[in-house]
Amino acid sequence: MENEKIPRNLLIIIFSIALLNLAVYLVTQAFFAYGIFRDELYYLACSNRPDFGYVDHPPLSIWVLAFWKSLFGDSTFVIRIVPAIVTTIIVFMIGLFTARFGGNKVAVIISTVAVMLSPIFLGMNTIYSMNTFDFLFWISSAYIFLRIVQTGNSKLWLLLGVVIGLGLLNKTSMLWLCAGIFIGIVFTPLRKELKTKYPYIAAVIALIIFSPYIIWNITHDFAHLEFMRNAASRKYDGLTPASFILDQILILNPFSILIWLSGIIFYFINKEGRQFRAVGFIWLTTFIILFINWHSKGEYIAAAYQILFVGGAVMIEKWSLNKYWIKYAVALPVVLLGVALAPFARPLLNPEKFLEYQNAIGLRPPSNEGHETELPQFYADMFGWEDLAKNVSKVYLSLPEAEREKTLVYCSNYGKAGAIEYFSKKYPMPKVVCPHNSYWYWSKETNENSTIIIIGGDIEEHLESLEEVYEAGYHQTKYAMPYENNLTIFVGRGFKRSLEEIRQSDKIFI
Repeated sequence: MENEKIPRNLLIIIFSIALLNLAVYLVTQAFFAYGIFRDELYYLACSNRPDFGYVDHPPLSIWVLAFWKSLFGDSTFVIRIVPAIVTTIIVFMIGLFTARFGGNKVAVIISTVAVMLSPIFLGMNTIYSMNTFDFLFWISSAYIFLRIVQTGNSKLWLLLGVVIGLGLLNKTSMLWLCAGIFIGIVFTPLRKELKTKYPYIAAVIALIIFSPYIIWNITHDFAHLEFMRNAASRKYDGLTPASFILDQILILNPFSILIWLSGIIFYFINKEGRQFRAVGFIWLTTFIILFINWHSKGEYIAAAYQILFVGGAVMIEKWSLNKYWIKYAVALPVVLLGVALAPFARPLLNPEKFLEYQNAIGLRPPSNEGHETELPQFYADMFGWEDLAKNVSKVYLSLPEAEREKTLVYCSNYGKAGAIEYFSKKYPMPKVVCPHNSYWYWSKETNENSTIIIIGGDIEEHLESLEEVYEAGYHQTKYAMPYENNLTIFVGRGFKRSLEEIRQSDKIFI
């Protein structure tokens, strides 16, 4: 099928499934979504400060967000239309990928539906983030690489260089894909391409596109490397290779192991599939890199599994030609469990109903970062932000009008800081100072200030930097993360240390 056109009826099926994904996404966002997510608040803050880079991520997704909200605004529903559109393209690409392997209707349905119903795909693509684009760049890069394998068209390397460059400018984890492609070239007949100029031109193109973030890091003391070191040693130091593997099984839908294991068989054992093992090396190389890293989260490899789902679906369809029942034995459990797990990945029930459902089936997923919560952390991080802004605004407005002009609000993390900025259109707020990630750079320039509002902590701690501190308010909300709830709001005056000294000592890249 390498040089054949994809049958029209198969294209219609692929297009229909992609549109179904879009419709379901928009309906769930319109009727079931909770509030704005912690990271979305931060991304919006980044989009207000367009740059060539940020401490914790490259700039492409922020540039897209800045452009989108300049046209349509920044409401939660509006910004989440972007992942709705992107995931629809992803589903279409997965169907196209499957067809290029010679997969027919059964394989296309299995691969697309299995990905659509995997908890990690549902969850990551519920909100606006770089992760949605990451799924797209991985599947697009793998598809172009497949076409190079199938057609021998060396000029496709140039297109691959562009896509990889954009992918790197979105998320640096694309480097794992690059390693996989390199290994796929070296250990397959595709190494003959290394005798041509095209792979090297592709590498240069990707490097040029990615270069703004490289330059940003050079001019910012390699802040992203510091961020990654801190995350590995402090935030995820409890993770192990065993948890890495177990997480993958859960976030992909436990029954989907029947599909992705079939994908491994397709690429590396099956006689017909082995001709495409260069593509399979993308997943294998990524898995090995993350496994030996020791502190990897299962979700890091999620985008690479799209490749296995495609190969596995084709393999299952081939087996079903002789044993008709196999496709049902694989597909039905995946669909049924995917539907059952969906409320844990995407808000489909109000919080009360969700808690009842969670208790009824006895599945209480742990927090990603080790914090016990009533709701899963992914959901808890969508609650309480407007309440926080409202409570801080009350304290701010309680100050004399003349004093407000010289008042700042100090936030310990980008979630609090982003909420104060985002809801400042609705509630009067002072300027934000925050030592967390890119906010650390944004907090450099401050005017002469005499008063500071502090969210959380205790008086003894704050008196180390201030002459006077008193309790001025209290923040309490429902369903939020514990460290974002039940917080005293303080007002402090008389700086013992300059704001620059406080900024330097409190700096946190994690």
